[in-house]
Amino acid sequence: MSLRRANVRMVGKLAVVAAGMFAFGYALVPIYKAICEMTGINVLALGDRNIPGATVTLPANTQVDTSRTITIEFDANSRGPWEFKPAQRSLQVHPGELATVMYEFQNVQNRRMSAQAIPSYAPQQASAHFSKLECFCFSQYTLEAGEKKSWPVVFVIDPKLSKDVKTITLSYTFFEVGGKTPPAPVADARGHLVIGAGS
Repeated sequence: MSLRRANVRMVGKLAVVAAGMFAFGYALVPIYKAICEMTGINVLALGDRNIPGATVTLPANTQVDTSRTITIEFDANSRGPWEFKPAQRSLQVHPGELATVMYEFQNVQNRRMSAQAIPSYAPQQASAHFSKLECFCFSQYTLEAGEKKSWPVVFVIDPKLSKDVKTITLSYTFFEVGGKTPPAPVADARGHLVIGAGS
């Protein structure tokens, strides 16, 4: 009987501890906001204040070079019977500015296909300064017959890009992967390239 009473008492204590932990976790958000507002550590808390007539000024992005404008031209090439094109042909951006362009693709065949895009840049020196944060070229895609897709390319141009570069062309070649892709060339025993080896 004493063992059962001890178990009931232990369950009661654990329930109190669990309720206390839940209450503490629930109270953390307002406590955190109050501490941040008092100390001024978190500037995001300033945006939550409802001060009549006051506007909160966020610091400007100092990484954007507004003194320069670069024209980004978009190109699309397809190796196969499908439609592939950018939604816009060009865009003007400042170095350091985040930009997005959409590419449109449609599988016009009557069968499923898998494909991938390979990017290229002109001038070549721009490739080291063209940073893509999101791009359909990172993965292969499978599209059903007649399926349409729109994919974003989110990018930023490094401000360290030479000031001589005024225009960059981003070109994608979209090709089918799988059975219809020709094998890569390989070297024979003498070191000569053999095109279509293994086919």
